[in-house]
Amino acid sequence: EDLRVDGRGCEDYRCAEVETDVVSNTSGSARVKLGHTDILVGIKAEMGTPKLEKPDEGYLEFFVDCSSSATPEFEGRGGEELGIDIANTLYRVFSCENSVDLKSLCINPREHCWVLYIDVLVLECGGNIFDAISIAVKAALFNTRIPKVHVLEDEEGSKEIELSDDPYDCIRLNVDEVPCIVTLSKIGYRHVVDATLQEEACSLAGLLISVTSKGALTSMKKVGKGSLDPESIFEMMETGQRVGKSLHIALQKVLDEEENLGTSRPKVGFLG
Repeated sequence: EDLRVDGRGCEDYRCAEVETDVVSNTSGSARVKLGHTDILVGIKAEMGTPKLEKPDEGYLEFFVDCSSSATPEFEGRGGEELGIDIANTLYRVFSCENSVDLKSLCINPREHCWVLYIDVLVLECGGNIFDAISIAVKAALFNTRIPKVHVLEDEEGSKEIELSDDPYDCIRLNVDEVPCIVTLSKIGYRHVVDATLQEEACSLAGLLISVTSKGALTSMKKVGKGSLDPESIFEMMETGQRVGKSLHIALQKVLDEEENLGTSRPKVGFLG
């Protein structure tokens, strides 16, 4: 009947809180609360050497830490396996060629590039962890500011790199093509988005779909021990595209509103 325990329909997300620029010593950061799921993402831009196979591009490195206080399952080393699984999923999602313009991170081909170290901290786990992390990563990338670099070459041909001191003289990343993950959990004959912990316990199988703001699917991954028949997979893909597009629109609206407030925005939530 398209009605869930908390009153939502099958395609409804819980109320999400998004806050950017929350960690002062990072190049970009964001915190996302989705129901009882709480995620903090910090991005640090550091200079490195381009990879041999892509000499004119920078690259991203992901590290995911599942706090032992997030859920009893993470006590001891319980969160390590999930952290590695989330990091591998993020690598797959961002391996899509156009998700981030990696060429804009190159300073000197084969010599210098920017490496974005993306640290994800799971503070609390209340279901639908992949979606919350992908929203937080996109928000943090939108907030990231990379200092402009001037390459000076002397008469002998040796190059010197000079970083701009002006905090406003920086590169901003274009996040239009950055995908968000939509997790569809199959319960009985139906599938729901943004499942709570209780709903995840009822679901034997699900589908992780990464969707761009234009509705293009960039990757898919099946989760859970149950099976999915082809017909329901196509149905879930259609739902994921539809829900993903509206998720991107809502997120971009919030990010733009917060950006327009500038330094006058009140310190709330994590910063309060």
